[in-house]
Amino acid sequence: MMTDKQNVRVGILMGSDSDWPKIKAAAMALDEFQIGYEVQAISAHRTPELAARYAATAQQRGISVLIAAAGGAAHLAGVCAAHTILPVIGIPVPTDLAGGLDSLLSTVQMPGDVPVATVGAGMGGPRNAGLLAVQILALADSALQERLLQFKQSLVEKVKRRNQNLQTQIKSEK
Repeated sequence: MMTDKQNVRVGILMGSDSDWPKIKAAAMALDEFQIGYEVQAISAHRTPELAARYAATAQQRGISVLIAAAGGAAHLAGVCAAHTILPVIGIPVPTDLAGGLDSLLSTVQMPGDVPVATVGAGMGGPRNAGLLAVQILALADSALQERLLQFKQSLVEKVKRRNQNLQTQIKSEK
């Protein structure tokens, strides 16, 4: 739900527009909780001034959390973290080299004093980035906290149902 500028609370950045299919699950998670966001393709290496300016001005624009996705050298999250006091969540975008291990190490290995929360490379990472942003925002939003509690309870019910189906399947195979 890319919303009008007044309701944008999360900035999603990616090093290249080609990363979008790999990370859009972050936006989908934000949509589930009706969290407004904006999406930009900004490169830490090809447009470093733009990346720095975006991060430095994000809070003034009402953004509370940044999600930065990049592959390979994957420095976008670190560049953002260097230029803001907002929480930054890094998504290591999978690459052909070892399934994105290069991206993961580049994102997670930040020097002291420049924190970046890093999610996993692969399927679960982008969704977890979106959900982590929701959790951060919920610290100051009781209605969002309630929706998160309901979400967590739905996970319990989902696992119970799946286990029950598994038990039924196992019994039928005997």
